[in-house]
Parts: sequence; C-alpha cells; structure tokens
Amino acid sequence: MGKGAGCIGSKSLLSKKKAPTENAGGGPSTATAAAPAAATTPNTQEQQQEEEAKTNNSDLQLEEEKPVASSTTAPPTEEVAASLNPTTHKVKLFIVYYSMYGHVLSLAKKVKEGADSVEGVEAVLYQVPETLSPEVLEKMSAPAKDKSIPIISPAELADADGIIFGFPTRYGSMSAQMKAFFDSTGALWQTQALVGKPAGIFVSTGSQGGGQETTAWTAITQLTHHGMLFVPIGYTFGADMFSLEQPRGGSPYGAGTFAGDGTKTPTDTELALAEHQGRYTADIVKKLASKN
Repeated sequence: MGKGAGCIGSKSLLSKKKAPTENAGGGPSTATAAAPAAATTPNTQEQQQEEEAKTNNSDLQLEEEKPVASSTTAPPTEEVAASLNPTTHKVKLFIVYYSMYGHVLSLAKKVKEGADSVEGVEAVLYQVPETLSPEVLEKMSAPAKDKSIPIISPAELADADGIIFGFPTRYGSMSAQMKAFFDSTGALWQTQALVGKPAGIFVSTGSQGGGQETTAWTAITQLTHHGMLFVPIGYTFGADMFSLEQPRGGSPYGAGTFAGDGTKTPTDTELALAEHQGRYTADIVKKLASKN
C-alpha cells in the first residue's frame, strides 16, 4: 500500500509542474498566446490615434491652400451682363427711308415715335444715299436733306433686329434711290445676313391710284430674296382703315400718304397710321428677338 500511495503522490506532483502544451499547429496554446496580444492593444490604439491626427492635419492644410474668392472681382462684360439680364439689351429697329420732298420723312419720324413707345426697343432713323446730283435736285425744287439723320451703308443693315423701309413711288414701284440701295446689298445676300429679320414698308404716292398697294407689294420681292419676314399691318389700325370721310393714304401693306403736287402734307390720320405701324412692328420684332 505504501508503494501505491507513493506512486499516486508522485503523479500529482508531476501534474502540477507540467509544462505548457502546444496546439495542433505547433505554437503556444490559445490561453498562453492571449496574454501577449492583450498587452499590445494599447500600442495599436495609440497608432490609430496618431494616423487619424495626421489625416486631420492634412485635410486642414488642403483647406488652407484652396484659393479664396476675391471680394473685388471685375464687373461682367456688356455681353455677359446682357445675357444675365436680357432687359438691358434693347432690340434695334432701323427705319430706313428715302424722301425727296419730305413726305416720307414725316411718316418716318412718326414710325420712329411709335417704335420708341415699345419698352425695350430702340428705333434708329437712317436715310439711303442720294443718286441725283445737287444740280438736278435744285432744278426739281427738292429741299435739302436733313443732315442730322445719318446715311446708312448696306453692311449696317445686319446690325438691326428688324427694319421698316419707306420710299415714294415711281410708276407703281419704289424710287430709283431705294432700288439702287437694295441693288448694293449683294454681299448681305451672299452671306445670308438678313435672313429671318422682320421687315415692314410704308410709302408715298401722288394720288389715290398712284400705287399705294403696288409700290409696297412690288418691294416685297427684295425682302423675299433676302429671306426676310414681311410684316404687314393688316387692318390692325381699326375703324380709321375703313373711313371714307377724307382721302387717306396707307393700306394693309403699311402706312402711306398722298403727296399731290408736292405741297400737300400728311394728314393727322396718315401720321397716326404711321405711328401705329411703328408700334405694331416694334412689338413683333421684340417678340421674335426674345425667342432667339
């Protein structure tokens, strides 16, 4: 029995001093390896905090390097300002005329008044070059031209958003001076510079049967070849278009006047019709320009 007891005691002693076992992979057991891992945890947290601090510092540096918008930036150009605020850009309506004795000029001024009454529209008066010599004009008792009104060149027509042409009749069609001006617009036709531009017509004739309508509609061929959009006034003038109380120039094609022997001046109704045409055409030109 003593022998047996001694053996048991030896085994117990050995079990208490037994060395750590190895796992299947040959390394320390899980329980033994856990201690060093736990010991390194604080260091790992410190490293993460350092990395986050570096990242935050880099972000702050990038923010500081970004350019700051200047509070004294240059004002926009006229083109940019016009595109940002369309109301600052005025629609240009040219009133281009030829007048020998002043009848067409009187109508042209009233056309301008009507056009200028439309907000956002700027009407400009131009006269076409004279083809007759001063000596011939003197013999015809033609008054001097108004030098305050500039003479237009064909190239300038391209600057207009719309044009209203005025001229006297010569045997039922436009005067030679206006025809010569149209004949000089070949470069504009070649480049299609007038295509899509709205255009109107007003005239002066010697009598009621002198070409109030034919003078206008024979001129439409000029507009057609340029691809322009003819804008007649129709019967938009109202009851005065039907009045027979006194002779009155004008037609659905546009305003007009009777010159007679040259001493007659446009009547109040004819002038009112010319002003109406200017206002009516300017409104249409403005609407078309806003869609471009």
